[in-house]
Amino acid sequence: MTIVIGLTGGIASGKSVVSQMLSERGALVIDADKVGHEAYKRGSGCYDAVVGTFGADVVGADGEIDRKVLGGKVFAEPSLRKRLESIVWPWMRETMDGRLAKIRTEGTPVVVLEAAVLIEADWTPITDQVWVVTVAPEIARARVMERNGLTAEQADARITAQLTNAERAKHAQVTIDNSGTVDELKLRVAAEWEKLVAIA
Repeated sequence: MTIVIGLTGGIASGKSVVSQMLSERGALVIDADKVGHEAYKRGSGCYDAVVGTFGADVVGADGEIDRKVLGGKVFAEPSLRKRLESIVWPWMRETMDGRLAKIRTEGTPVVVLEAAVLIEADWTPITDQVWVVTVAPEIARARVMERNGLTAEQADARITAQLTNAERAKHAQVTIDNSGTVDELKLRVAAEWEKLVAIA
């Protein structure tokens, strides 16, 4: 039996730290960000659609999509960003679903699909459980300011552009609060892991 955990959380929530902790306990991790990078590669199911939609100028000298140029076009314009997501997100879901199906046949006990947009992209149906890592907004702000060198206003803009903790928690079977220390986080992850092992 394979259990697929959809792991998500807002900016600076620490979901990657939780993902690493689960990996150390034996979970196989699929990073949706890496799958997203594959979506833009020449030969992918998205390449022609992205170039056709956003113009040949998004293609660099090497023939690959220049994600900085593409990002400059879409991130300031919500309607264009939605168009890009409508191309890339379904391809990513199909790709990840195929990989998960193969992994299930191999008998891997626990798989973690780490995805910041797990809920927004409607990828929760390809998982068995949704785990949401939360952090108090003021702590997220401080972490983002320190990590990314942003002002409080810039950090707040990034945080408020995302789903809230409460909105994510509605979809979760497990909610892990990461507003405390790393040791406290380890204890919470260990407790949830033991529940998983009992099921698997």
